[in-house]
Amino acid sequence: MKRFEDLLGSKPVIAMVHLKALPGTPLYGGHLDDIVEAARQDLLALQLAGVDAVMFCNENDRPYELKADPASVATMAYVIGRLKEGIHVPFGVDVLWDSVATIALAVATGASFVREVFTGLYGSDMGLWQGGAAEALRYRKRLGRDDLLLFYNVSAEFASPLDTRSLAERAKSAVFSSLADAILVSGPMTGEEVNLEHLRAVKEVLPSVPVLANTGVRHDNVATILEVADGVIVGTALKQDGITWNPVDPERARRFMERVRAVRGR
Repeated sequence: MKRFEDLLGSKPVIAMVHLKALPGTPLYGGHLDDIVEAARQDLLALQLAGVDAVMFCNENDRPYELKADPASVATMAYVIGRLKEGIHVPFGVDVLWDSVATIALAVATGASFVREVFTGLYGSDMGLWQGGAAEALRYRKRLGRDDLLLFYNVSAEFASPLDTRSLAERAKSAVFSSLADAILVSGPMTGEEVNLEHLRAVKEVLPSVPVLANTGVRHDNVATILEVADGVIVGTALKQDGITWNPVDPERARRFMERVRAVRGR
């Protein structure tokens, strides 16, 4: 918990910078500068609103792959490099859904944390999906980034675990056997609310490990969620009209952080 709070503070808000579709993916628009400028505007709005950290993700590379295209990883590094001088908060990265590529991108860009599905076996929209903690952590070691915090998504979106243990049991096991630095609890899809009872059950078995709500955090539920969680990751709720693929709405982001500060003040 100390490393987490030293980096991000208490009850942090990590806001998503969802990149536009990248080269080689079905929805790519054909202009790298458009990707950079859209990300720049989102980053600026989020930082002005007062978020504690940001995370860059290739959210619009639909349909998702389990092994990232090198062009996607290279383009993400290019975009973050173009924005680096304007990043004034800690930042993380997430390459959907490839844990080794995520580690590589973090090392290349100097990210402080990563989010991925490092453990478990799932039946998913992408087919049979298996986490790769052993490979990813050994890769992190070889690249000399033991300081890189690893956030384990243990209830992956767009998927259902084939493991019959409870979510709390799987989360506790991921910390013990696979060295998770933080645990993320998600809803069934991007933007869909996390089950509060699931979040509470995971936190009860991991009192000294950061447990965050990973999806579906909104203006109307963030206070309740932060009573249980050690932080939140938020994207959709801060977008224009609350639609995942829209740009960040500066006013929605500002009002969200006002609510968070009120919770912290209590």
